[in-house]
Amino acid sequence: MLPWLTERYGNPSGSHQVARAARAAIDDARDLAAAAVGVDPGGIVFTGGGTEADNLAVLGALGRVGGAVVHSAIEHHAVLHAAIAARPAAERREVPVGSDGVIDLERLADALDPSVALVSVMLVNNEVGTIQPLSEVARLMARRAPQALLHTDAVQAFPWVDVAELAGVAHLISLSAHKFGGPQGVGLLAVRPGVALTPILHGGGQERDRRSGTHNVAGIVGMAAAMAATRRTRAETVARVGRLRDRLADGLLASVEGSRETGARAAKVAGNCHLCFAGVESEALLVLLDEEGVCASAGSACASGAIEPSHVLAAMGVPRAEALGSLRLSLGPTTGDDDVARALDVVAAAVHRLRQVVLR
Repeated sequence: MLPWLTERYGNPSGSHQVARAARAAIDDARDLAAAAVGVDPGGIVFTGGGTEADNLAVLGALGRVGGAVVHSAIEHHAVLHAAIAARPAAERREVPVGSDGVIDLERLADALDPSVALVSVMLVNNEVGTIQPLSEVARLMARRAPQALLHTDAVQAFPWVDVAELAGVAHLISLSAHKFGGPQGVGLLAVRPGVALTPILHGGGQERDRRSGTHNVAGIVGMAAAMAATRRTRAETVARVGRLRDRLADGLLASVEGSRETGARAAKVAGNCHLCFAGVESEALLVLLDEEGVCASAGSACASGAIEPSHVLAAMGVPRAEALGSLRLSLGPTTGDDDVARALDVVAAAVHRLRQVVLR
C-alpha cells in the first residue's frame, strides 16, 4: 500500500500516465478479487466496506424491482436496516433460526413464493460464527421463488471458508477487507452477470455506474494483497486456529461453572468462541478483560460500542439474562498458544471476581 499512500497519488479516473498507473493497480486488484470470490472481474464493485456493500446489495437490487425481501433473523444490521429502508413491514419476511444458529429451512420455504424479489442469508454469522447452508437456500428459492436474487453477507466468511465455492449459488456477495487482514474502510460487492443494481451513490459513474466516487487505490490494493495471502494460508490457519479455539472453549467450560457455549461448534468457523456466563454482565466483564490486555466483544463489534442484548442470541432462543452475560472471543492467524493460556486465566478470574461482587 505504501507507494499509493505516498508518491503514487494519481486519480484512477484521469487520463494522464500517473492516473493510468493507479487504474492499472485497481484493474490488477479487481482480477485477483474476482478469482478469489468466483465472479467475472466486471462483477467486482469496490466499496467503502461491508456495510456499504450490504446496503448496495439490498437497496440496489430492490430499487430495480417490486416484490418482498426475505432475510434470516440473525443478519447484520447493515442488511436488516437496509431492508427496512427498502420495503414496508408487509413486504419484509424474517426467517427464524434454530438454537444452533442455523436458518430454519422449513420456515424459509414457507416464506418463499413468486412475489419475493430478494433473499439475504449471511454465509457466516458475525457474532456466533455459524455457517449457513446457502446451497440448500438456493435450491428452495429455485423451486418457490425462481425470480428472486440471493444475497449473502460473507464479511465474516473469507478468512475461514472458500467463499467462491460456498457462495457460488449467490447472485450478490459482500466482503470487507479488515476481516481478513486488509485495511479498514474498503470492501466489495461481487455481482453475477445479468444482475442490475440501482446505485446508492451518484456522481462520476465509476464502477460501471454502480458506485460513484474516487477509488481508494491504496485500500483496494491492500485488500487484494490480503486476499491473496489469506487464500495461500487458509487451510493451515483454519486447522491451527480450530485447535486453539477448541482448547479455549473447552477450558473455559471446564473451569467456569455456569458457562455454556452458544450454538453448535461443528457448524461454526474456526475463529469463533462464543460463550455465555450466568450471573455476570458482559459490560463489566469486558472492562476487567481489557484491563488485563484481553480484547473481546459482547455482541456485534460494529454497534458503535453500545452493549445491548443481542438480536442474534434472542433469535437463537437464549434467555435475556444469559444473553446479557455473553462473550465473544475471536481468534485469528496471529493467535498463539500463549494467547489462549492468558485468556483462560484472565476470563475465569474475571468471572469469579464479578460473581463475588454480586454475592457481597
